[in-house]
Amino acid sequence: MRFGICTILENAAAVKASGWDYLEESVQGLLQGLAPDAQWQGAQKAATSPLPVPAGNMLVPASLKITGPNADPDRLRQYIAKVVERAEDVGMKTLVFGSGGARQVPEGFDRDRATQQIIEFARTAAEIAWRRGVIVVIEPLNRQECNIINTVAEAIQYVREVGHPGLACLLDSYHSWIEAEPLNEIEPAVRWIKHVHVADKQGRVPPGESGTADYRPLFRILKAGGYDSLISVEANFPEPDIRAKGAKVLDFLKRQWQEA
Repeated sequence: MRFGICTILENAAAVKASGWDYLEESVQGLLQGLAPDAQWQGAQKAATSPLPVPAGNMLVPASLKITGPNADPDRLRQYIAKVVERAEDVGMKTLVFGSGGARQVPEGFDRDRATQQIIEFARTAAEIAWRRGVIVVIEPLNRQECNIINTVAEAIQYVREVGHPGLACLLDSYHSWIEAEPLNEIEPAVRWIKHVHVADKQGRVPPGESGTADYRPLFRILKAGGYDSLISVEANFPEPDIRAKGAKVLDFLKRQWQEA
């Protein structure tokens, strides 16, 4: 099991000093799929990082619509091809498809059509990613952040519909707790869960910082399903807090995993 923090590459030294295994960057910050090749500096930045960057979140910018009348499948295909090419260049193997602003269903737009648009995008992204040894994981987002794909159970419907090895699911403790998703609905999905985000529900602070979160029930499900990959803290965790509290948060997470 490897534990990391979602943060910018400039914080890698602090993350490493606190004992973490990796950091997870933003696709928009590091891969910049809309930027011309001549302007992209991500490969140089990643090459000098003291930690690997095996995953990236925020796959699609809000300006590039996946659903609704302004969705442009050809432009999305070109964008994903560029992102995946750059992901391979920096050693990034997992791309997190949250992108609430891009997939949000516009008011009054046919929801069945929006569902099909997401399926078409997910299939295209999975096919392109898989050819370069990268996978795309669908991140459920709570209803306060997006109006579609709000639970693991819902995300799995898309994964099964696409039916491609380049598409899997992400489990995010924060969103699952906000949505009050029953554990018995998550358990059947474990075989498709290939990435994990964690944060306490109260204030979206790092694990253990609220004093009320127990990750062991979620971790038991993951363990029972044989999960042995990345667990990323996606929380309100600025660089000064990483330096001051990073080791404590990591110790809490490791103990929760061991006790699960």
